[in-house]
Amino acid sequence: MKKFLMVVGILFILGAAGVFALTKIDFNRMNADNYYLQITEDGVQHETKLDDGSVMTYYSYKLDAKNADGETIPLEFTAQKNLRKDAYLKMYVKNGDVSSYDEVKFEDIPKKAQTK
Repeated sequence: MKKFLMVVGILFILGAAGVFALTKIDFNRMNADNYYLQITEDGVQHETKLDDGSVMTYYSYKLDAKNADGETIPLEFTAQKNLRKDAYLKMYVKNGDVSSYDEVKFEDIPKKAQTK
C-alpha cells in the first residue's frame, strides 16, 4: 500500500510540474534566434472573414532586423494590431519564421544591433 501511495504521489507531482510548465513556459521563444528591429511604418491591414461571419483584422510587416552580431535579415511577420511607430521589438525567429516578439527599450538592444 505504501508503494502504491508513493507512486500516486510521484505521478501527482510530475503532473503538477507538467501543468506548471505548460502554463508558464512560452515554447514559441525556446531555442529561437533573437533579432531586433524598429517599427518605422504602419503595417498593411488585412481582413479575414471567419466562418461565423465576424471579421478578423491583422497587420503585416516587412522590415529588416539585426541580431546581436549586427547581421541583417529581412523579416515578415503579422500582428493583431497596428504596432506603435518607433517601437523597438525583440523578435524570436525559428527556421526563418517569427514565432513571437516583445517590445524592448533601445538600451536593451545589443550594441552591434543598435546601428541603423
